Amino acid sequence: MSKKNNPSPQQNAFVFGKRNYIVMFIGLGVIALGFILMAGGGSDDPNVFNPAIYNFQRIRLAPTLVLIGFGIEAYAILLNPRKTK
Repeated sequence: MSKKNNPSPQQNAFVFGKRNYIVMFIGLGVIALGFILMAGGGSDDPNVFNPAIYNFQRIRLAPTLVLIGFGIEAYAILLNPRKTK
């Protein structure tokens, strides 16, 4: 005779802690800032070249911010929510 295992009722709990979500939102903000800095730089007239598309902000700063934001997201996922100080 086998006993049936009655699963205990699960609590509706979040996967991550409050600290994880705060760090995730910071990472999303950094990623969004990077994409905002990449935007623009186009020309109204397609026959005129606008060299502003190759400035430091769009070529170096914005992609760096996006990569840093992805790093922050990875850190937020790996952060232990149960660790106390």
